Amino acid sequence: MTAPADPRTRAAVLGGGVLALVALVAGLAFSGAAAASAVLDPGALVRWGVPVVQVVADSATAVTLGALALCALVLTPPGRAPTPAHARATPDGAPAPAWRAASRVAVVAAVVWTLALLGRLVLTYARTAGVPLDDPGFGAGFAQFVTEIPLGRSLALATALTAGVAVVSVAVTSMTGAGIAAVLAAIALVPTALTGHAAGSESHELAVSALWVHVVAVSVWAGGLVVLCLVAPRLRDDLPPAATRFSRLVGWCFALVGVSGVVSGAVRLGNLADLATPYGLLLVAKAVLYLLLGLAGWAHRRATLPRVAGDAWRSGPFWRLAAGEVLLMGAVMGVAVALASTQPPTPAQAPAVHSPAHEITGYAVPPVPSPLTWLTQWRPDLLFAVAAVAAVVVYLRWVVRLRRRGDAWPWPRTLSWVLGAVVFAWVTSGGPAVYGQLLFSAHMLAHMLLAMVVPIFFVLGAPLTLAFRALPRRPDGSRGPREWLLTLVHSRVAQFFANPLVAALNFAGSMIVFYYSPLFELALSTHLGHVLMVVHFTLAGYLFANVLIGVDPGPTRPPYPMRLLLLFATMAFHAFFGVAVTQATTLFAADHFAGLGLPWRVDALADQEVGGAIAWGVGEFPTVVLAIAVALSWARHEERTARRDDRRADRDDDAELAAYNARLAELAGRDGG
Repeated sequence: MTAPADPRTRAAVLGGGVLALVALVAGLAFSGAAAASAVLDPGALVRWGVPVVQVVADSATAVTLGALALCALVLTPPGRAPTPAHARATPDGAPAPAWRAASRVAVVAAVVWTLALLGRLVLTYARTAGVPLDDPGFGAGFAQFVTEIPLGRSLALATALTAGVAVVSVAVTSMTGAGIAAVLAAIALVPTALTGHAAGSESHELAVSALWVHVVAVSVWAGGLVVLCLVAPRLRDDLPPAATRFSRLVGWCFALVGVSGVVSGAVRLGNLADLATPYGLLLVAKAVLYLLLGLAGWAHRRATLPRVAGDAWRSGPFWRLAAGEVLLMGAVMGVAVALASTQPPTPAQAPAVHSPAHEITGYAVPPVPSPLTWLTQWRPDLLFAVAAVAAVVVYLRWVVRLRRRGDAWPWPRTLSWVLGAVVFAWVTSGGPAVYGQLLFSAHMLAHMLLAMVVPIFFVLGAPLTLAFRALPRRPDGSRGPREWLLTLVHSRVAQFFANPLVAALNFAGSMIVFYYSPLFELALSTHLGHVLMVVHFTLAGYLFANVLIGVDPGPTRPPYPMRLLLLFATMAFHAFFGVAVTQATTLFAADHFAGLGLPWRVDALADQEVGGAIAWGVGEFPTVVLAIAVALSWARHEERTARRDDRRADRDDDAELAAYNARLAELAGRDGG
């Protein structure tokens, strides 16, 4: 038995959509972004159609991601054990169909998202080319736009990826499927981030990362709230726990939206005086609405949720605050699209190029590298900086949770994890990141630290063991962080890559594939390639170190002699790679390094030899550390085995030894006879 949609839900969602359009029209009228162009004006339909279609696309994006996030993290899927409240709410004892309803909403929203992006692609071409939709040459120009122009290719790719999300969403029948679809939806937003404001400025990598984080977090927050309201009548008395879980998720989204919003604003505004421009005023309006949403969410969690009991889905306080949040979300979305359609005061184009290195990398050449500049030069990467901070915060919260209930956690493990996060942040945002695009040796140093030093710190921190002890279980069949970690650890994909032989082959072999293929130059020339490189080599190093010295559940670890053999064999291959790089007579990524023209008069080939020496030499220290750690673990294992055997001997009066001596006596008697 399913409950019909509550009238208040329809009113709130419809009101949010209307308010988004009103805010959009007001913002465009204020900034003049939709005003007619003096040259090559495509017409009012195109000028107003682009932002209107963008509002539809953004709304559908939010609902898609929000629905998939609810299915993956909040709601209980069909076939799982119902709560007592569910058993009372449905006479046949079956779970209420809130999960199915949310998954169907995701499908519809993904289709609308795809159609809206298709419309945006057509209208964007018309606006960019300055031609009306009924122009005779529209078709030929549009074909050239989507095949040859970077903006057109990015928008076409975004449309194709979103269509893939719609197809995958149709097949979602489980929480795992919902999680996969949600990840694909987040990936589909990458082309959009690459074409946003400031994507071509000197801070383009920071701007792209900030925009992507911003859009994903806002979408999960806004879309999840809308979908939660839509399925609330089907949740009935299970609404309070679902709303509480979603509130925790919103807390993380609120923090990410705030950080990414500040970074995006700083990139696009030259100084505080730019806040008085139309773009700056719209940005201020969006920030005010964001703070109001944060206050509403805080009130929701502190005051409303504890009062939502009994016939929860009819609770007046819940609906009043939820409807208010939906309306505010609509206003925020309208202002956001108007903001995106308005030219920021800081030009999106890169500043005047003063050197070949500036032209190739997009950044001004830093000072001559020295021990001091390696520590003082920073180029923050929002994705990895947020990941490092979140890793420390979450880990420390788990440790505090254990200690509050009286459980101990070794402080050396905590220190190791924090040091790993600090080194990771420095490598991805500090000196190695700044000089890594200019010097092969600096890049190789960063690579070695990511693949061989940071993973050791992380593995010694035993994060999975801590998580399984600190995170609460979900008794109703839904998946929280603990359940998702268990699912990932025991998945076939994770088991395959955690296999000792596969981990070793991936750790050593991927270096050959990376440096002796176009992947290396792709990682140097594109932000997405760089992000994938960092993620891959950090994970590869973690999986390999976890096989050797880890205590977390997951891989079936080989005996200790085999571990040492695997370590030395892999490191020998690694040393061979370093020697090969040192003796190479041609440049890796020659088009990149040979054309930099650095003012420090760097011999690129000589610097590459230094990089090879780093690959060879820097790997020796982590190898020794790993070997010592394996040896110590082996010794502790033998000591524990000996103590266990001694205790067993004490219990059974050394029955095993007595049986062995009796067998020897029997054999001796046979020989004597």
